[in-house]
Amino acid sequence: MATDILSVAERLWNGELSTSTVHPVDHMGGFVEITDGVGFCPSFANVSAFTTDDGLVLVDTGSAPLAKVVHDDIRTWSAARLNTAVYSHGHIDHVFGVPVWEEEAAEKGWGAPQVIAHHALPARFDRYIFTAGYNTIINRRQFGFTDLNWPTEYRYPDRTYHDTLEVPVGGVGFSLRHEKGETDDHTVTWQPESRVLCCGDLFIWASPNAGNPQKVQRYPREWAAALRRMLQLDAEFLLPGHGFPVIGADRVRQALADTADLLDSLVDQTLAVMNAGGRLDDAIHSVKVPEALEARPFLQPVYDEPEFIVHTVWRLYGGWWDGNPASLKPAPERALATELAALAGGAGALAERALQLVEEAGNAPESESARADGALRLAGHLAEHAWLADPADEGVQRARQQVFAARAARASSTMTRGVFTWAANESGAAGAAGAHTHPH
Repeated sequence: MATDILSVAERLWNGELSTSTVHPVDHMGGFVEITDGVGFCPSFANVSAFTTDDGLVLVDTGSAPLAKVVHDDIRTWSAARLNTAVYSHGHIDHVFGVPVWEEEAAEKGWGAPQVIAHHALPARFDRYIFTAGYNTIINRRQFGFTDLNWPTEYRYPDRTYHDTLEVPVGGVGFSLRHEKGETDDHTVTWQPESRVLCCGDLFIWASPNAGNPQKVQRYPREWAAALRRMLQLDAEFLLPGHGFPVIGADRVRQALADTADLLDSLVDQTLAVMNAGGRLDDAIHSVKVPEALEARPFLQPVYDEPEFIVHTVWRLYGGWWDGNPASLKPAPERALATELAALAGGAGALAERALQLVEEAGNAPESESARADGALRLAGHLAEHAWLADPADEGVQRARQQVFAARAARASSTMTRGVFTWAANESGAAGAAGAHTHPH
């Protein structure tokens, strides 16, 4: 399995494998020793392990469903007790493994592990508790997990810090630094003797998760700055929160620098539109990934998308309003949809045109992918207006289902595919139930 993990990492870097098939947000399992005394477990969220004279140090601990699997994989490498766990940030796929280790410690009479995290992390857990219903809904939608229920009990850290923290454990030193990027509570862990850098989700073998449309504010400019600070460490091994190890100083530098360049470019382009008085719509449809970075195997839009990062930049620097005066105090969506449907000759007319656009997109040659994408975007608007105007019409329901199924089939990213699949399934469920109520 160790050979498989490193072989997959090599083939991904060289472009022989694609992150669209070997997805960074997935569970491979197994364990590999990256260098003496440093191991790596590729899971739904990765776990990095260090041996010391006083037990193990883990950076991240895994998700609740896979915590025992991760524990057992690490136990094939070391039988030492867990001394310290560092949370790279508070997302639930990274912080639910500690109870497995605590239970083992209690059974064997070992000292309990300590957990370290940034000062802002407990507030994240607090927020997760009072938004548990919302997080259940959006994560079911994003990942397609129909049985997911957002947790309301968390293993809070025993120790927090603000800017930096030196953590000596069993003769091995760990340097922790706070950074903002995907979250406001990120911790980067650097082990200088082994030249191992654990970066959490600041690098994930994909276009950065800086624009997630259903989640709280992200910080792309600060993220780029964090990556450039990591460059100064001259790491030999980069162990990310998702995806596979990056091994070799030159490769680590390229991974960090290219990701920073992508983020800085998207921020600069979006700010240029804002500073020129443009609208959010102008930025969405004009900001592009630099050509030199577009083909990088580790920057493909398989989870988040650069287009969504434009929204993040706008929200961070410009607020929630998109610059369209009609959207400042809008009419109810259903009222607008009903009016447009009446003008078009009924909701069925909107739905029929949406299906025509889907057909046009399907018939477009590969060389005209931009035209096909434009047709599908317009079809989505028309299908949604039709459904809002007449949600009980079975033909409209079928059309909406077909439109968003087509959009999901062409989506490159987990987030886009999740939302469009949810919409398609919602239409199908409404049709099966013979819904006669407003869908919202």
